[in-house]
Amino acid sequence: MNNSGLLLAAVFVPVMGAFTLPAIGRISEHLRNALALIFVLASLVASAMLVPTVLSGQTITVALAGPLGFNFVLTADPLSVFMAIVSSFISVIITMYSFGYISHYPNRNEYYTMVVLFIGAMMGLVFSSNLILLYIFWEITAIASWRLIGFFREKQHVIKADKAFMVTIFGALAMLFGFILLYAETGSFDLAVIKGYFGVNPISNWIVLLILLGILSKSATLPFHTWLPDAGVAPSPVTALLHAAVLVKIGVYVFARLFVMTLPIAAIWHTVVPIIASASALISAGAALIETDMKRIIAYSTISQIAFIFLGLAVGGNIGIAGALLYILMHGIAKGGLFLCAGIIEHGTRTKDITKMGGLLASMPITAISFLFCALSVMGVPPFGGFFSKYMVMSGAFNQNVWIAMVFLVGAFLTIIYLFRLFNMIFMGEEKAHSEAEGSRVMVASVAILGILSLAGGIWISYPAAYVQITLKQMLGI
Repeated sequence: MNNSGLLLAAVFVPVMGAFTLPAIGRISEHLRNALALIFVLASLVASAMLVPTVLSGQTITVALAGPLGFNFVLTADPLSVFMAIVSSFISVIITMYSFGYISHYPNRNEYYTMVVLFIGAMMGLVFSSNLILLYIFWEITAIASWRLIGFFREKQHVIKADKAFMVTIFGALAMLFGFILLYAETGSFDLAVIKGYFGVNPISNWIVLLILLGILSKSATLPFHTWLPDAGVAPSPVTALLHAAVLVKIGVYVFARLFVMTLPIAAIWHTVVPIIASASALISAGAALIETDMKRIIAYSTISQIAFIFLGLAVGGNIGIAGALLYILMHGIAKGGLFLCAGIIEHGTRTKDITKMGGLLASMPITAISFLFCALSVMGVPPFGGFFSKYMVMSGAFNQNVWIAMVFLVGAFLTIIYLFRLFNMIFMGEEKAHSEAEGSRVMVASVAILGILSLAGGIWISYPAAYVQITLKQMLGI
């Protein structure tokens, strides 16, 4: 298969394959599960096979002209391939984990359909080089996540799913209006044309604001952050998908694609965005310190850590941007592991209240060690992968704005406190909620893989760092 075929396969194997799963599920659940995994794995393999080409400096484009500037344009470059591999790899682990987690719940056909469609839409979004095409895939992720958050169909769960849908749709509509204003000025929705039109001249602040509303709502950043902790009512593999690999990373990816790589923005935004991110980091970290719901604590941690990625992209200079890209990888691995561990714990203890837990290290040793490894990476403790990405982001921030960097240093310290508190209350001390089993083999293996990768990502940091350096050169034209 040539590069164009690989690019199309990375997107449309899961997008089209998702719609076959309900019918197959009526015939054989095992076959449906296997095909769901194959569709997601196909995206990972196809994306990985594009690496040699994009690292050689070539850009792969599949284009089909359409009316009124709506051209079907998919482009593979180092940044899009990086995001595709990170998202699809973690999604493969999450899909495998789902085999054990979802097996006894109803609506399993819909679950796998929406998970695979969600992943396919993410692939389409990261490879889109036309703003309307990007918007379409953006909204498909919103629809899929809405159904997945409300998976259990209880009234309060549906209300929270509706909340997530409404918040992100509001932001998406604002972003679409920003895209239309860009079209009115440039006559095109294609990123390559738009980039050439503006050159080094900053785009309108109104356009930046409208697009930023969409980015902040999708990435659950202040003041649009409250929907993400509420999404913890979803099954744990869904929350891992939303918080770690895919949904909240869409916002930071589009920020990098548009405002770092394509569109010049006024200098004021390099201060405004970090200020918003710093407030989001501190408020969410404070909420995590007092929360007692295990999944909500991890969700608030996601909001806080996403702010670090925005910091690196907005003010970090070359080292900060490189650190932000590494942060996407390391946070995705570690936070995915934390949520999948939470699913095992919740299944075993029948509660998410950490005040009713304790002493689970004895009955869940592999989960406990995996949880600890992932938590240490999120904290930024060496030699775990999160240390290097957080260090680079903070180094870049201190080079640009000492005061904002100091605020994030406080946020980093709070991260250590609330994650150690979480680990201690779940696994240490007197046993309160006993668990007879640690979980199915595939569930335990999934969290063990992510825990090991959280450590291995730091030990062999030179490999992803080398890829990120090539990505950075392509993004900044250096």
